[in-house]
Amino acid sequence: MTRTIKRLFSYLFLIIASFISVFPFYWMIVGATNQSVDITKGKLTFGLAFYDNLKNVFTTTNIAQSIVNSLFISIVTTLLAILISSAAGYGFEIFSSKARKKLFHFLLLSMMIPFAALMVPLYRLFSRLNLINNYLAIIIPAAATAFLIFFFRQNTKSFPKEIAQAARVDGLSEWKIFFRIYMPMMKSTYAAAGIITFMNVWNSYLWPLIVLQTSDKMTLPLIIGNLNSSYTPDYGMIMIAIVIATIPTALVFFIMQKSFVDGMLGSVK
Repeated sequence: MTRTIKRLFSYLFLIIASFISVFPFYWMIVGATNQSVDITKGKLTFGLAFYDNLKNVFTTTNIAQSIVNSLFISIVTTLLAILISSAAGYGFEIFSSKARKKLFHFLLLSMMIPFAALMVPLYRLFSRLNLINNYLAIIIPAAATAFLIFFFRQNTKSFPKEIAQAARVDGLSEWKIFFRIYMPMMKSTYAAAGIITFMNVWNSYLWPLIVLQTSDKMTLPLIIGNLNSSYTPDYGMIMIAIVIATIPTALVFFIMQKSFVDGMLGSVK
């Protein structure tokens, strides 16, 4: 009897947690089909304003260009980040030296510094390099992060070192071992790191808001922010813009879902 009651409470908790998790997505999709006045009234059923909201958001904002900008920045940054961070993580785990542990601890310490403390020095640096209002000002700071290096190093612990040693004996260079053996075997880790980086860069708002100063350079989160900051915001347009912004990250996650789970578990394929 007690066991049955515990199971019922478990099911009840899971149902409530599922509802809380799914409701924002449902509200977002329903809101995209309703007019602004219906959304403010709290209407939770589908409406007939989907096409009008879609037309308005593409005709009154520069959202098409912002989607291209966001895709370009996110894809380039993700590719650079997983390449540089994986090479660093591989080096930290495979090669031994007296300074390795101290350098890695120093790297981990940098994760404690909040980004707000780095914004002014970063802005001054990129201003002196004449890279304000340039995509490089967003790509370069995110091209290698302490978290990703730590993530790759921890996953590299499961990489069989004997294979690398055997490859060296056969005369394979270290770069060839990295590209031909390490990268294919760690593809789940790369998938997980790629998803995390892509989602972070795609959703990034504060730093792009500071360094991107013209409308043709703006990313999708900045366009959505501008819609919300108007005197009379059109919530139907905002909702459909959020739906558009959610689609790429959802697609990336669902396509690479299995590899993401394997990568987070640190498994080697």
